[in-house]
Formats: sequence, C-alpha cells, structure tokens
Amino acid sequence: MKKNLIYIGVLSLSIAFGCNDELNKTNPGSLTSDSYFSNTTELESGVTAVYGLLTGSNLFGREYFFTNDLRSDDFATGGGQLEAPRAQMLNGVHQPTNSVLGAVWTGLFRMIHRANVVIDAKDNVKTFNATDETRKKRIVAEAKFLRAMAYYELSTMWGGVPIYTTSATKSTDAKPRNTQDEVFAQVIKDLTEAQADLPSSYTGADLGRATKHAAQLELARVLMFKGDFAAAKTELTKIVSSGLFGLTDNYLDNFLEETEYNKESIFEVGFDSKNGMSWDNGDSDNIAGSSPRRSSIRHQEYSAVGWRNLIPSNDIINEFERTQKGDTKRDPRMGFSLYFKGDLVNQGKGRLEIDYPVQGNTSILDGVEQRISWRKYSALYRNADGFYDLSGINMRVMRYAEVLVNLAECENELGNTAVAVGLLNQLRNRADVKMPNYPTSNYPVSTKEQVMTAIQHEKRVEFSAEWLRAKDIVRWRKQGKLKKEPLPYFVANKHELLPIPQGELDNNPNIKNNNPGY
Repeated sequence: MKKNLIYIGVLSLSIAFGCNDELNKTNPGSLTSDSYFSNTTELESGVTAVYGLLTGSNLFGREYFFTNDLRSDDFATGGGQLEAPRAQMLNGVHQPTNSVLGAVWTGLFRMIHRANVVIDAKDNVKTFNATDETRKKRIVAEAKFLRAMAYYELSTMWGGVPIYTTSATKSTDAKPRNTQDEVFAQVIKDLTEAQADLPSSYTGADLGRATKHAAQLELARVLMFKGDFAAAKTELTKIVSSGLFGLTDNYLDNFLEETEYNKESIFEVGFDSKNGMSWDNGDSDNIAGSSPRRSSIRHQEYSAVGWRNLIPSNDIINEFERTQKGDTKRDPRMGFSLYFKGDLVNQGKGRLEIDYPVQGNTSILDGVEQRISWRKYSALYRNADGFYDLSGINMRVMRYAEVLVNLAECENELGNTAVAVGLLNQLRNRADVKMPNYPTSNYPVSTKEQVMTAIQHEKRVEFSAEWLRAKDIVRWRKQGKLKKEPLPYFVANKHELLPIPQGELDNNPNIKNNNPGY
C-alpha cells in the first residue's frame, strides 16, 4: 500500500474532528456515510482514508515519533534548534497547551472517527457473492484494528479517554472519559474480532494493510500492559507458529527503503520521498479525492546532516555492550543504529564531518567528546539540490524481533527462564550481529530478575529510536520492574500520564478535570 493509494475524504462525508477540538458540528451540505457507502469498493476507500491519517504530521509523519521519543531516556537535544514544545516534553515541563500533544490527540481521535464511519456503514453495503462478502468483512476488520491501534496509543499515554464506537454526528455527542481498563477492554474486543476476518498476508498494492498477525501483536502489547502474560504468550505464539516471519540477516534492512515489507515486517506505515510532506495531515488531499503516498520528515528531524533536533543520549550510546570483556568493539547494532565521525554516507561517496559537516551538540563515548547521530531511518542520498529533507522509508511499526523479545518477557514471567534466554539469543544470533549468547559477564541469567534485566537491555539496544522505549518505561514502572527511574525529571503522580490537551478541555464539557499534576 506504498504507492499511489486512493483516499476518500471520510471527513467530508459526515462530521469532522477539528484541529483543537474533538467534535465539530455537522456540515448539512455534505454527503453522509449512509448515502455514500453502497459497495465494497467505496467501503474500502473509506478504510484507506484511515490509513491515510497515519502518514500525516499529527501521527507517523512527525508528531507521533516525537511524542514517544521525547519521553524516552534514549534521546537528548541536538541543540538550541529544538523547538519549544518539544524541549518542554524532553525536560518534563509540558502542560495541557503543548501543541505536540494536542496534535497527536487530534490525529488519533480522527483515526477513531474515520474507522467508526466505516464500521457504521457496513450494514448499508450490499454484497453479491462470497468473495465480496469476505472483502467486506476484511475491510471492517481493518477499521477495527485501526480503531484499536488508536485507542491503545491514547490509553497508554493519557490513561482513560472517551470511548466512541459509533461515528459522532453533532457536537453534543461528546462523551466523558472512560477508565483505562474500559479502554483496554474495547481494544481487546476490537482486536479479537478483527483477527477472525483479517488475512495472514497481502500482495501488490495491498501491502501495508493490517493482517491478523498485526492484530495479534497489538493484542499482546495490550495484554502485557495489563499484566496478563499468559494470554499475551498465546497471541505471540500464534505469530511464531504461522511460520511467515523471521529475522532478516541484515539488521539495517529494517530501516531502508529498498528492503521494505521483508520477512521481519509485521506492520508498516508507508511513505514515498517524491510526493512531499503532508503538513495538513493529509486532509486536503483526502477530501480532494485521491493522493499519492506522502513523505516523512523524520529524516530531516534526526539526520546527522539535517536539523538534528534529537540525538542519542549518552545513556543509550553506552548501553551497547562490548562484544567481550576487554574488547574495544561493541555490539554491531551500535554502528547500524548510530552515525559517527568519518562514517561513509551517500552510497560511499562522502564522509560525515569531512564532506558533510555535522552541527549541534556533542556526546561522550569512552571519554571522547564527539558528535554522534541517529542512523536508523536516515536517507542520506545526494541529488541535484543536496540531501533529501524528506524520506520515503516506511516506518516499521511492528517487526518480528518484538515478538521474540516480548515472548521472552512472557516466558520469564511464567517461570520459563531458559526458554526466555533462548528467545533473546535468537536476536543476538542475527547473521550480522553475532553477539555472544547469554549469559555474559555483564548479564548473568540465573534468576528471573537477572533474565528481566537482560530482556530490558536487549529490547533497548534492538529497538533504540523505534518508539517502544517510552511505553516500556511506563509499563515497567507501573509493574515495578525498573531498578531505577530512567527519566531525571520524573515526579510521581504526575508524569505517569500526559495532560489532556487544553483544546479538548475547552470543547468537551464532559471532561472537567485533567490528569493528576496538571
């Protein structure tokens, strides 16, 4: 689903979510979903419009990765160019008026609204044969997956939020907050139902749509957050048993445009460097009727020769262990994840800080002060106008390595420590990683607690700069699994959750109080 998707403007068919509020009044001059959706082709266009929001600047195009990365101990500021709302989040002084938080909240609720429009319309769509009926069920299952995905993000960041399972038609439909447990229950229901009607895989133009295995991994994430490791193990085992996935021989294949939709990929958000950034979240393109896949700005934000707004923290740099005691070499994933002075770029045609100077703050590794930058998702290719500021690299939202490390945590919680260690060693045995198997001198694995320390280390180095760390910190803090607090600014009864955006408080009369501490 990477190239030239057709988007139907669901927001123009019924009610739109505003920029700062969750609900706007109905446009009486527009089509309604009842009158528009009459066949499966139109219904599929509706669910494609939900995917379209993922590429906009409110979500994976920009603000989603910032919102997670800024709440992780893997990141530091690249310099004074980091914009104020982002610096506030990095330093833990964000408030309800923070524009980054407001953008992500709005983007996720827009996803929910568009998904609800599709789900509501299913009974109006007539099918004429078994193939058409199967297609209809698959489309509705995709909408449920996307709604669940949005609610998982909302509930893990903000706690309890309003649950909408039908499309809103007027501003008075605004609802009060449900509890986090109630939101999780809705997510579990959606993902369980979606599995039944989602296929295991796609081909051609449909690559990028949700599969049943993406629903299984998302469900396992929710169950682990709830502490139900036995049920999470069941979902993760389904993915392993499918035989469809494996680790790529080359770690970097998970972050390059040329190797998208590989055997490790479970769910990707698709981008294309040639069509520009969707700064308006794709809404104008979608309403116009059709749009090619948009670009991501992440490369420019983090690249060694871009704005370099965020850089690796000293903490994550030094988390990459030495290959063996006394050795100067470190985990190969360090070189695959980070750029250093002298590294070859532009297909080997230049070197960083020689041909292509790097600006901003420095880091310290082994006592040496130097400029270190993120390599993951960097598109350092040269064209006539210089380096591309936009990226067409798909965001790998779910990959098989996460299944293995999450399954290791579940096995460890269930008392199967040897099985857990074996799963971790699969990651270390990747063809171009080849790290010594656990146990190591730094990571003994004789007890459940020691295995958990190895799990946390392995997940951190495997998934650095991939948005998972912030949620892991929230979950492990809640479950008492952190040996020390990773965030220096953390204040109990405040920073566990983000503040409800001020725009929502102003426009939803049924939400009267913010989260604790705000």
